[in-house]
Amino acid sequence: MSKTALIIIDMQNDYFPGGRWTLSGIEAAAANTARVLADFRERGWPVIHVRHEFPSAEAPFFTPNSEGATIHNSLQPADGEFQILKNEVNSFKGTDLQALLQREGIDSLIIAGAMSHICIDAVTRAAADLGYANTLLHDACATLDVEFNGIQVPAEQVHAAFMAALAFAYAEVISTDELLSRH
Repeated sequence: MSKTALIIIDMQNDYFPGGRWTLSGIEAAAANTARVLADFRERGWPVIHVRHEFPSAEAPFFTPNSEGATIHNSLQPADGEFQILKNEVNSFKGTDLQALLQREGIDSLIIAGAMSHICIDAVTRAAADLGYANTLLHDACATLDVEFNGIQVPAEQVHAAFMAALAFAYAEVISTDELLSRH
């Protein structure tokens, strides 16, 4: 029988208004994540909170032991929920995430968090490569405007491009409402 966990990636203060690296749409993404989190808590299903800290105080955000690297108040872990600290983009690299999933018998992930084009992309691809069935909640993720080679790319387009790519081969990409309607 399939065992599913909710994995919440990097929903930390620096990504919210007033933080050092504010994302477009982060408050709406957090609100949708909170709805799924409440559903998982009500059902007693496993929840994994991943928190990123860069190893250097010179990092642009998520500096060690900073308020910005703290998980946002709206999504604070509850007693008994798993917590993973990472120092890399990929939540599996250098952490015990894979060992945790194996120990708990988890074979399916519901993924939410930030940033769509970096850490969400990395964890979704890595999890698929490791054999997990992934469901990615597109409206529970956020990112920001980026620039490449003189081209400005709005956050909405960055997000859409990455969701499209992940939906092609790495995850079922759906809305929070669709997920909750299945429960």
